[in-house]
Parts: sequence; structure tokens; C-alpha cells
Amino acid sequence: MSARGVLYVHSAPAALCPHVEWAVAGVVGVPVKLDWGDQPAAPGTHRAELNWQGAPGLSGAIASALNGWQRLRFEVTEEATPGCDGARFSYTPTLGIFTAVTSASGEVMVSEARLRNAMERAAAHDADLVEELDRLTGRVWDEELEPFRYAGDGAPVRWLHAAG
Repeated sequence: MSARGVLYVHSAPAALCPHVEWAVAGVVGVPVKLDWGDQPAAPGTHRAELNWQGAPGLSGAIASALNGWQRLRFEVTEEATPGCDGARFSYTPTLGIFTAVTSASGEVMVSEARLRNAMERAAAHDADLVEELDRLTGRVWDEELEPFRYAGDGAPVRWLHAAG
């Protein structure tokens, strides 16, 4: 079975671009050359997109390879496949990594256990339930990444088929 998804590198300094390519190539097992373009939302940085196809779970491996790079903003998505949920990983230097299960239409899905935990945390710590739910759905990551997403409209897209 094969999964499909997209790596969106929303912003990377020029010096980091080849390292991103090497890291992704190390995960997918084939050379990766991204078409880098300027990122108007953060002058002096670059952006790229890569459509990929490979084994289910590849999105998590790509996100793990890029996680923690302090001057990088990225998202990796994976479409749902039979027997496997879809996934989205979002990363910003200020917020770190966000991971979510996604529906066939790409919406973030929150499990019953996570919802109950959020309600318990809100009640026990006199926290705002809306803030807890926003955290579960990745709202702050979306807000931080949205200007970078819009800046990528019309950018070139590449397809990559992972080895193995």
C-alpha cells in the first residue's frame, strides 16, 4: 500500500536549503532536489513544496528528520489510506512541533480521550476550555503559518516517489 502527501517548507534560510534536501533524501531513500523560491513573508528565506508517495507513516519520518531546526518552518501532510489515518505535522521555531490525525478531507480529528483530557485539564487548572481545544486543533500553528502559506500560492510543485 502506498500513501501520498506533501512537504511544505514554508521558510528556510539559503544555507539550510541543501540540508533540508539531504535530510528528506535520507528518509525517502532517493535524491531530493527541491525547487526553491523566495518567501515574501520572510525576506531572505526560501520556500519549496514536494509531493511525495511512499509507505504509510512517511510523513512522520520526514517531520522527525526536520523537527527542531530552529530557523525552519514546515508542514508535512499525509492522506488517509485504507487502514491508516491521515496526518499533519506543523513546525515553527517558536511553537515547536504539532501533530494531528486528519480526516479524508484534511480536517484535524481529535480523539475522545484527548477531548476528555482537555476538559479535565481545564476544570482542574481553572483553564479556558476554548484555549485547550485550540491547542488540540493546532490553531496557534495555523495562525503563525498562514502568512507563509499564502505567500506560496502559484509556486512550482514537484513529485517524489520514495524508494522501498
